[in-house]
Formats: sequence, C-alpha cells, structure tokens
Amino acid sequence: MSNKKVSLVARQVIWIITLGFLIGTLYLVIKHHAHWLFLTGPLLIFAVVVYDTFQTHHSITKNYPLVGRFRYLFESFRPEFRQYFFEGELDGKPFNRRQRSIVYQRAKNEKQTISFGMQDDPNRVGYEWAAHSVYPKHADSKTFRTLVGGKDCTKPYSASIFNISAMSYGALSKTAIMSLNKGAALGGFAHNSGEGGISDYHRKGGDLIWQIGTGYFGCRDEKGHFSPELFEERAKWDEVKMIELKLSQGAKPGHGGLLPAEKNTPEVAKIRTIKPGIAVHSPSSHTAFSDAKGLIQFIKKLRDLSGGKPVGFKICIGKESEFVDIVKAMKEADIYPDFITVDGAEGGTGAAPLEFIDYMGMALADALVFVNSTLQEFGIREQIKVFAAGKVISAFDLAKALSLGADACYSARGMMFALGCIQALQCDSGKCPVGIATQDKQLYKALDITDKQVRVANFHKNTLKALAEFIGACGFESHEQITPDVFYRKNDKGRNESFAHIYYKNNTNTKKNIVGDAFLNI
Repeated sequence: MSNKKVSLVARQVIWIITLGFLIGTLYLVIKHHAHWLFLTGPLLIFAVVVYDTFQTHHSITKNYPLVGRFRYLFESFRPEFRQYFFEGELDGKPFNRRQRSIVYQRAKNEKQTISFGMQDDPNRVGYEWAAHSVYPKHADSKTFRTLVGGKDCTKPYSASIFNISAMSYGALSKTAIMSLNKGAALGGFAHNSGEGGISDYHRKGGDLIWQIGTGYFGCRDEKGHFSPELFEERAKWDEVKMIELKLSQGAKPGHGGLLPAEKNTPEVAKIRTIKPGIAVHSPSSHTAFSDAKGLIQFIKKLRDLSGGKPVGFKICIGKESEFVDIVKAMKEADIYPDFITVDGAEGGTGAAPLEFIDYMGMALADALVFVNSTLQEFGIREQIKVFAAGKVISAFDLAKALSLGADACYSARGMMFALGCIQALQCDSGKCPVGIATQDKQLYKALDITDKQVRVANFHKNTLKALAEFIGACGFESHEQITPDVFYRKNDKGRNESFAHIYYKNNTNTKKNIVGDAFLNI
C-alpha cells in the first residue's frame, strides 16, 4: 500500500474513532442523564481533528490528525529525556555531564574525587593528557596572579589568572549579575561587564573589567558614536580596573546585534545611555576607527581618558593578516595594548546563527599559538599580557591554555554552572529555568544571591587549588613555568605528540623561547 493510501486510511480511522467517541458520550448524556461536562473532552478532541484536517501549516498533522501532534510533543521532551536518561558521562554538548558535575561539586564545596577509574578512552584519536614528573613540586594557588599594565599604564592591575568572562546585564538577570560580582569580591578575582554596559548590579564590590563593544553602551552619544566625556566619567570609577575593547567574539565573530524595543526599558536605557523604548542596533564593526592604526590610537585615547588604567582588546582570530597588521601598527607607533583577550571559536553566547557558532573563527589553541608567536616575532610579547577564553572550566583547561602562552583565562559558562545552570540550552528564549539567562522576575527571583555568590567564589578557589596540584605533579612551582612539552595529544596514527611538537618547531624548556618559535599546523 502506498504512503498516500496509508495516510488516507489513517485519517479515516482517526475520524471514525473520534466521531464514535463523541457520539457515545452524547448517548450517555442524553439516555443516561450523564453530566453535560462529559462532552467537553470529546468535543475538544473532535475540534482538534477538524482543525488538523483542514489546516495547511503542518503536513504531518494534516495527514494524521491528532496523532501527528505526538511527534511535536515527543520532540519538545527530547532534550530533557536525552540529558536525564540517555546521555553518557562524556556525551553531552557543549559540556558533558562529567564537566558540569565537577563545577557543581567545586561550587558547593563538596567531594571532588572520582571513583574506580577513568571513563574516557586514552587510546582514542584526540585524547589529551599531561606528563607528570617523578619529582613533583608544590605550587601555591595564592600566587596565581599576573600584573597587567605595560610601559604607558600608570595604574597596573594584579589580576587573578581565572576570571569571569563577559556577560551583560540583559542577557543575564540582575540576580545572576549580582551573584557573580559579589562572588568575585569574595574570591578576589575580576568580573567582565560584557558589552551591555555597567549596571548597578555590577557594582557590588567586585573588581570590574569594563567591556566596550561596537554599540559603545555606557559611553555613546545620541547618534551612537563614542562619547569621550561619558567614557572618562565611568572609566574612573574605582571598581573599574581594566577596559576591554571588543573587536570580535568567538561564538559570533563579525556579527552585530539588536536590542529589541520591548527589552529597552528605562533601566536598560540608563545603563546603556540610549533612548528607552526603541530598537537599538549594534553594528558588526566599530565607528571610532576603521583600520589598524586607528585602533591603536583609539586604545591610547581610552588609556589616557581612564587615567592610565590597563586597556586591551578582545579578538577571535579570523584573517591572520589582519592581526599581523595590528601588531605592525603597534610596533610602528610604539603604542601597545596592555592585554589582548584571545577568544576561541568554541566560546559561548546567548544567541547566534548556527553558521557563526559552528563554522566561523579559529579554535582557542591555534589562536593562542598564533597570537603569541606573532607578538614574539615582532619582539613585543613582554609588553602585552594574553588572556584566553573558550570552554575553560577545569584545571586541565587552565593549564593547557597557560602552556600555549596565555597569562590568564576567562570563564563564562563555568561561572554559569557555578550559579546553577543546567545546560537547558534555553538562553535565547527568556525562559531560563534556573533564573540566570532571563528577565522574568518569577524565574530570576528563585536565584538566591547569598548562596550563589559563595558558590562562584568556591568554584574559583577550588579550581585554582586543583590547578596547583595538577601543575605541581608536572614538576612546576608556578603557573608561569608551564610549557607545552608536557602536554600530549593522541594523533590518528596512534602516537602521542607533545603540544610543543604539534604547534612549535623546537621543543625548548622555557615558555618564552617556545612562544618565540614558528608555529605549525595552523
């Protein structure tokens, strides 16, 4: 029997059953004096069958009235069923259950050990591991800081090597932002504001890195251009320790954004220095400069207006020649950013087109090697600190990034997990079930700031403690000593290759020399 005939028979069977159910219920009401409310269910089902039969939007419910709706019902349950019942410990994306669990445990100060044995396969292609030393050392997590500030910076900042990545108020709820900032204050690390501007919820005692994007929120004039006066006023706030100019973001490089009119409340408008009640577009590129020389001069301008605070830029590497041009412009003008944040393509976001999330930008490891090698080649690596961002949540992630040349790291989704994120993948719906990525008061009021700030601080503290133990086992006493020659990856020939061999020509034993060599496989 053809599919056409099957669908026709199925439709007829559904009509017969539905009509029979309705007539049978009507008979009970009339003949046996059953309550008229008994007809409500059959009438509703009959109405759905009639609607499905004559609607033109969904073929499956037209061919299979009522029954076809179960397809959409089951599809809506699929993510939850998969995560709770079928997902293995190492299967989840973008973070698997084991990764999420270790964040929860460290945030809650609970048991952080694993029993019985490894669940990963050490013989699979792509497996990464670190070589330990038979002469382990002791590393102190309290020393895990780096001083950010070059020759033109008069107010250098001692930053933790693990900080909260850029997440704006608006993308996150007020309770989430306050919890993050208070957690940063408790733990002594920095909180990046995100490009949405500095809200009152960001000013709860934690050190701030003020991020400025193409919309210049918090420092823009009525035409949407950069306002030196507004910038200077806010950049000199005591809690603002560094300024980060966002050129591109790993999850959606080269993509602008739109603040819908309905989200542009008077509160948001005040924070972003815009008119309330109107849609506001964030362009894909900056209007304050249009080339490498303009970028470098703008960085100098920001540093001067801020009173000498560290100023840097955030970039996801795309066209390598463009970054090289920026470095050349630095060298020629003898003007350097105090730091560069390298955002890997694996970085997260609340919402972005699939093509940008999956197919745009360079991965973090390759980008770190490229940036460090380029800076070293031009002899300016010592002038600039390098921050890394992109799926950094564990001590291994931190150590890996540091081995490839990062001086410090950011984490966004790790900090969200510390707040209680369950990876529901509903960030762009406004209905985050745990009250983090939402502006729904009924949802975000469930997020208890007193409890969550402690969890954020715990996650930071326990992750750095784990890092101290990890690098100590590798024979390092300081995070600055970590080199790529102790990290290995299983290749497609079944052999272990060190990161030094994968990314660099020479396997020397100092980070400074390694990052100075030409890179491979990029």
